[in-house]
Amino acid sequence: MEMEENMESQKRRGTSTENIISERTGSLGCIGWLIVILSGIFAIVLFPFTVWFCVKIVQEYERAVIFRLGRITDKRAKGPGIFFILPCTDSFVKVDLRTVSFDIPPQEILTKDSVTVSVDGVVYFQVSDPIASVANVSNADFSTRLLAQTTLRNVLGTKNLAELLSDREGIAHSMQTSLDEATDRWGIKVERVEIKDVKLPHQLQRAMAAEAEAAREARAKVIAAEGEMNASRALKEASLVIAESPSALQLRYLQTLNTIAAEKNSTIIFPLPMDVMAHFMRK
Repeated sequence: MEMEENMESQKRRGTSTENIISERTGSLGCIGWLIVILSGIFAIVLFPFTVWFCVKIVQEYERAVIFRLGRITDKRAKGPGIFFILPCTDSFVKVDLRTVSFDIPPQEILTKDSVTVSVDGVVYFQVSDPIASVANVSNADFSTRLLAQTTLRNVLGTKNLAELLSDREGIAHSMQTSLDEATDRWGIKVERVEIKDVKLPHQLQRAMAAEAEAAREARAKVIAAEGEMNASRALKEASLVIAESPSALQLRYLQTLNTIAAEKNSTIIFPLPMDVMAHFMRK
């Protein structure tokens, strides 16, 4: 799915670039071509001096968008390496293709269930179409930063607090999709969006802590009650077994005495069975 989305996005960017070129390029006109020819002759005549103005170099991670008399000259940006421009008629803009990351400032957001939270995040993006990033928006980096803040507000405004705390990955993916679609015409590819921190009001934190503590105490009481119930059932079964065999009660007495005798500082009271006393009284 991601590969198909990337391919569709690249097709859209290619189409948009061709549209940009077709809109902004075209015939320079007679005067324009005359100026270009004169500029070329000027560069050839003064070659030893104009070479410093004609030869330009861009780095491996950069591209150059060339404007000739205010029009984009080619469908593809120049670079990396050496390229030539004509003095007086050509100008160029360097575009950095490296991935850029920036922090989204903490945003005070009202969730769907009317809870105010402070959320911040981080966005990673890069320029995928240098021509579109220059021709379609005045400042692609600044515009992407502002759009990320508004997108964070819009996406989190449709979530409740439980979803915000438990489904960060889904929210980040939703933000990435929205940002990528919005910045597609600017030649920007949003690579990744992450939610960094969710800050709750102190009163809400105390209320949630009290609720969690009460829930734990309720579970502990239920577990203790279940233990008492199981113990009473076991004692009932044991009493039935002892009632069937009177000698079992005496053995239980001896076992209890053995347990008490483990504590050497204890005073032991030995219970004497009544049937033994009755035997001596008959004699």
